[in-house]
Amino acid sequence: MPMAEAMESCDVLIVGGGPAGSTCAWKLRRHGLDVLVLDSMTFPRDKVCAGWITPSVLDTLQIECADYAAGRVLQPITGFSTGVIDGAEVETRYRNDVSYGIRRYEFDHYLLQRSGARLRLGEPLRSLERSNGGWIANGTIRTSLLVGAGGHSCPVARFLGAQLGAQQSLVVAQEAEFPLDAAQAKACRVLPHTPELFFCQDLKGYGWCFRKGDYLNIGLGRNENHHLSEHLAAFCDFLKRRGKFPADIPNEFRGHAYLLQGHSARKPTDNGVLLIGDAAGLAYPQSGEGIRPAVESALLAAETIIEAEGDYRQAQLAPYPQRLQGRFGTAQSADASLFPQQLQRFIGGKLLSNAWFTRHVVLDRWFLHAQQHPLRIY
Repeated sequence: MPMAEAMESCDVLIVGGGPAGSTCAWKLRRHGLDVLVLDSMTFPRDKVCAGWITPSVLDTLQIECADYAAGRVLQPITGFSTGVIDGAEVETRYRNDVSYGIRRYEFDHYLLQRSGARLRLGEPLRSLERSNGGWIANGTIRTSLLVGAGGHSCPVARFLGAQLGAQQSLVVAQEAEFPLDAAQAKACRVLPHTPELFFCQDLKGYGWCFRKGDYLNIGLGRNENHHLSEHLAAFCDFLKRRGKFPADIPNEFRGHAYLLQGHSARKPTDNGVLLIGDAAGLAYPQSGEGIRPAVESALLAAETIIEAEGDYRQAQLAPYPQRLQGRFGTAQSADASLFPQQLQRFIGGKLLSNAWFTRHVVLDRWFLHAQQHPLRIY
């Protein structure tokens, strides 16, 4: 008869070792809690993501650029090339670094190792059961509190009733990141310090082309799942016609999905449970960026957990959704039917070719969130 596995206990079990999970673990460990991170993948692992972060993220995470850049990609960004696919391009320049390109392969591993949490990697969450006011996960982990940080398809979110694909605001994307050989690097006209962003003509998404040192990331995301591969192929053809990159790039695009702030039906708390990052549906509505909301929601969750002092009933966790709303606000769906489609395209095309609108609205507000100060919770 096989022996039963020994039970392992922790104060907080975090399911998902990405930026949200590792940041939450980092904060909780600094306050003396025993934290275990469970993830189905082993780290470092490949992660499809355009992969750029603002200085605010580094500030919030207390990361020094020089320290992180030692042996890792940290590509300074000082400008953007933007426009509509097949339209004119607008060049925007900044005096200082306004973002940094990172490889998620390196960034996520760094944060997870820095967290100081105990790790069980390469192990998916297979089962959950309530037990004496807490939880037993996979039959071998006992915890008082469960934090779901497993992205859009987080098993903790599904346990709370999340229906994958049921929300209208689901954003889907396909992208690829690959190293450039010497010949490709020479032929690539995308400048490392100037990512290129091009909106679809129907304004339902955008594509990007971003060079991080010797790596190139290309992708496209849309607020609908219809004909995504066709839109991506058309975008790549456009980039090739413009001579942006060599014709012999690998055709190895992978997909992922996420929910936008203010458009998700997922509840961020329950008795003994919190959801953070993409598991809670917190990507920025205009840009789809998820790293900064993941990091900030993780810190807001950790603050709530620390204040609860071991009482993790939903009433004690109520400050967390209030803090989310205070930080991110409540997004409202844009009603595209207010204007005829052709008029909408005309207005959008005119605005996206305007240098002032591009800098102050599209880039500063939608993509860089320059109007929002870094979140500092120490």
